[in-house]
Amino acid sequence: MKIKEDMMLRNINGEWMVIPMGERLMEFTGMLRLNESGAFMWNYLQEGTTKENLVEALLLEYEVDEQTATKAVDEFVEMLKTENILEQ
Repeated sequence: MKIKEDMMLRNINGEWMVIPMGERLMEFTGMLRLNESGAFMWNYLQEGTTKENLVEALLLEYEVDEQTATKAVDEFVEMLKTENILEQ
């Protein structure tokens, strides 16, 4: 999985925002606000990763169990798919 081109993550006044750039402005006309763990997952997805590696990264970074980490990854990935931001 990987984030599509022309989407940038920026910290604006302490809030993580995903902003479309270039041609993506025509497809995605808004912005997404992410929490800290969403920004953490976004950074992994920019380089490309698997669901399993993303769950493992959350387990190492945050004090959560595997079920919680898996649920967070599933929900985040589904949101990105819905917004047409994620390449498979």
